[in-house]
Amino acid sequence: MRNSRIGIFLIALLMLAAAACNSSGCLENRNSVPLAGFYDASTGSAITLDSVQITGLGMADDDPLSAAGTSISSIYLPMRSTEQSTTWIFSYKWSYLDYPQLCDTLSFDYESTPYFASNDCGVIYKYLITHFSYTTHLIDSVALSDSLITNVDIEQIQIYFRTATDDDEGDEEEEVEEDNSEDEDEGTDEDDGSEDEEGGDDE
Repeated sequence: MRNSRIGIFLIALLMLAAAACNSSGCLENRNSVPLAGFYDASTGSAITLDSVQITGLGMADDDPLSAAGTSISSIYLPMRSTEQSTTWIFSYKWSYLDYPQLCDTLSFDYESTPYFASNDCGVIYKYLITHFSYTTHLIDSVALSDSLITNVDIEQIQIYFRTATDDDEGDEEEEVEEDNSEDEDEGTDEDDGSEDEEGGDDE
């Protein structure tokens, strides 16, 4: 009888311990999604845009990540764990800019790796960005503060927009390429009018 009471007591203790371990739940993000902030290219100040539609390449136009008419100063840009690249299309819905040829694209190439985050959060993918590129109609430049994307909720992408008319190439399409590991200067490929960039510092 005494042994059975001890057994019941131990089972009760184990149940309480399990409940205590699970009571906090997953306090971190369950997915690794990079946060991108919007900035004025001329001043470096944070800005809010209200006429930009952001859609993933291959997604339906009626299912945008962010619809025009919504004021946003930053946005989460999810990556596809089953692919090695993801491209986002920025469409500008101001009346004088609402043309397909003026849309900008932002593309990321990456390696995705699953890892065990915690008992509560389970398995999460992390992404190592190996290269990124963008066009420069209204986007002036893009910066990547860290090439390793985890479920930590911090801004790792800065997108700088032109907010005033420039005297130079305004509507020319460019793609930007930069090797941050070698700290090379940004260069413009005059032959094809495009630039590319490589990922930032690895963790």
